[in-house]
Amino acid sequence: LRYKKEKTVKVLALIPARMGSSRFPGKPMAPILGKPMIGHVHDRIVNCPMATVTAVATCDEEIHGYITSIGGKAVMTSSSHERASDRCAEALGYIESELEYKFDVVVMVQGDEPMTNSDMIIEALGPMKRNSEVVVVNLLGEIGSMAEFEDRNCIKVVTDQNSDALYFSREPIPTVSRTDAIPMKKQVCVIPFRRDFLLEYNAMEPTPLEIAESVDMMRVLENGKKVRMVPTKFNSFAVDTPEDLKKVEKIMREQHC
Repeated sequence: LRYKKEKTVKVLALIPARMGSSRFPGKPMAPILGKPMIGHVHDRIVNCPMATVTAVATCDEEIHGYITSIGGKAVMTSSSHERASDRCAEALGYIESELEYKFDVVVMVQGDEPMTNSDMIIEALGPMKRNSEVVVVNLLGEIGSMAEFEDRNCIKVVTDQNSDALYFSREPIPTVSRTDAIPMKKQVCVIPFRRDFLLEYNAMEPTPLEIAESVDMMRVLENGKKVRMVPTKFNSFAVDTPEDLKKVEKIMREQHC
């Protein structure tokens, strides 16, 4: 992978977002420090030097209208998608048709992590630059408290000694009694896919553990593929509830984000 100006590898950064969250309806447009949350994510990603194109994929006119009003690129997708990856695959097709070329990598950046920044994309793309066999990457964050460890909205992950994911769960893993010996880690949703693998992934049927855990990456593992995990040096917190929004806004205010 090279930087955008060298035009060696084409990277599409896609931010899936929808208003109909069951836990926090309308959250992409919820204000943080006077700006909609989706605006924070977009503005932090759009200038990433490794992203050839950045776009928001949404099924909501309100989000589409806001992003275009600030000069961003937004793509309307079906309202029937249950997974962010499905929305991204649809948007990929539209954007490639419009631009008349294919991307090499699609980076999925969740629209509910307003502390995400462009350097995290650079971190996540590292393994793909070094190893052509890596088809999908997730960032790996630190869990800072037992409350976060026990929060079902926080997706926990354990890895093998090659830094590939062994399992993802909304339950506390590894076992609580051993967490002093094994660090508690979480998924941070900056997820690069090789373009062709994203399409392969979306052609797979949902798998039993994916459904049980409500974690997309389990579909990859259950089909015998690897998910490479990359530790991030940045803190990031997903906004799943109004309480999360207040916590993240407080952190961003204190950090002058």
